Amino acid sequence: MDSVDIARWQFGITTVYHFLFVPLTIGLSALVAGLETAWLRTGRTRYLRATKFWGKLFLINFAMGIVTGIVQEFQFGMNWSDYSRFVGDIFGAPLAIEGLLAFFVESTFLGLWIFGWDRLDRRLHNACIWLVHIGTLLSAYFILAANSWMQHPVGYRIDHATGRARLTDFWAVLTNPTQLVSFPHTITAAFVTGGLFMAGVSAWHLARRKNIEVFRPSLKVALAVTAVASIGVAITGDLQGKVMTEQQPMKMAAAEALYQTERPASFSVLTIGTPDGHREVFGIKVPRVLSFLATGSFDGEVKGIDDVQAAEEARFGPGNYRPAVPVAYWNFRVMAGVGILTALVSLAGLWLLRRGRLPSNRWVYRAGVLSLTLPFIGNSAGWIFTETGRQPWSVFGVLKTSASVSPGVSPTSMLISVVSLTALYGVLLVIEVGLMLKYAKAGPPTEDEVLPPPPSGDDPDDADAERSLAFAY
Repeated sequence: MDSVDIARWQFGITTVYHFLFVPLTIGLSALVAGLETAWLRTGRTRYLRATKFWGKLFLINFAMGIVTGIVQEFQFGMNWSDYSRFVGDIFGAPLAIEGLLAFFVESTFLGLWIFGWDRLDRRLHNACIWLVHIGTLLSAYFILAANSWMQHPVGYRIDHATGRARLTDFWAVLTNPTQLVSFPHTITAAFVTGGLFMAGVSAWHLARRKNIEVFRPSLKVALAVTAVASIGVAITGDLQGKVMTEQQPMKMAAAEALYQTERPASFSVLTIGTPDGHREVFGIKVPRVLSFLATGSFDGEVKGIDDVQAAEEARFGPGNYRPAVPVAYWNFRVMAGVGILTALVSLAGLWLLRRGRLPSNRWVYRAGVLSLTLPFIGNSAGWIFTETGRQPWSVFGVLKTSASVSPGVSPTSMLISVVSLTALYGVLLVIEVGLMLKYAKAGPPTEDEVLPPPPSGDDPDDADAERSLAFAY
């Protein structure tokens, strides 16, 4: 492998790994905030116990997301310096705002939420965790704005004197059509991730009939959120597919292994191609469905890989503009298949929990625990499809990946970096899973642990004596 291949492997590994934590952080922050709000509105201790239990798991995941996310920033300078030099004026703007504004909001109010129990007014304390959730949404928006610009560059011009892209319209970057469909799709998927994580852990405890008063409400809320979010994922995914067909016809063609232009176009249930991914050998298809998914009309035309290749050669010059078709094809199907499964799991779970029921069949709970993995698989497949389907471009139609890599970094140095980071991330994964399992199995705190002890009345300074010095001034 050359430097480009190794740099792509490193970025792919670290990005997919980091994205395991991001959707769970977004989804869990909303669910924890909702549970604390339920406690404030009802006064029921079970909601407070649930808030503290899920809040602890949220904090572990949040911390690991920060650690793995920092590496992403460094890679732009280490392995992709030519890319950073070319697009830094544009790409750096939303990332800088994400760090200075969104992450500042997250970290500040998360600190207040952690240390503010029994020190802040309850409503103010609850507002802190809601602001943390809003911060996660803002972080996601600005980061996705940067990524959407790579998919569909807008609001820029090329400075021929310096050979760099210059930002001309920041609002156009923030309201990029690709951004307006990818953001809601990503966020609804994050709610599915948080919902099924909560459902899976709750199912594990309910199978053992532990803390039913805490985990049954948690399970029901999680399944309801998952069901609604799954519908959102389907709707936004359909909109994203239509935008993708218009902006990146090669990606849509690769997603369906469609080699020749069709009108109407059939949806591929199963396609087997040659090892090089250049020709179809066998396929099972549903007539007209692809036309509707891609264009909104059952008679719409969908460009094939060979025709798009010819058009892009005419537009950009000689070269191979096909992505790895098997990778795009199968990851698209994994992503879509997981979306269907999450909806079915949530609806089946809500049906089994109707009218205060609690299933007795242990296989139901085992299925619930296993469903916890589904959104992580689907999210990873979606990102792999999104990024590999754009190849050979790092910025579509503007800058190729082969021209983006750092020229002064040798393949040996990159290979050492890949091996080192992969090993480090493996260790972090063991730590993350170990901590999550430990505290997930421990269960929620008892009522005595979450409710503050009554004042003794002997010394008016007793309350202050129990507080840390940071809050005693």
